[in-house]
Amino acid sequence: MSLTVHVQPGAKRSGIAGVHGDALRIRVAAPAVEGRANEALVALLAGRLGLPRSAIELKAGLASRRKQILVHGAAVDAVRRVLADPALG
Repeated sequence: MSLTVHVQPGAKRSGIAGVHGDALRIRVAAPAVEGRANEALVALLAGRLGLPRSAIELKAGLASRRKQILVHGAAVDAVRRVLADPALG
């Protein structure tokens, strides 16, 4: 499954914050320095989806707030349900 995300690094706390245009808006507490925000994003998504970090692949946007993410080994409906539930953010 492919996801488009808009990442807000340096946030007070990490979590899913809704929608930004056509992308899922995700806040990460890590700063955008030396890939820390990308690592935090992968860890957050893997934790929320119950997948290993290796199942989350940053396909595009390594140095951008807008990123393309590939999720391997999860059902599309399960990913949508978990990421859309604000109680889990």
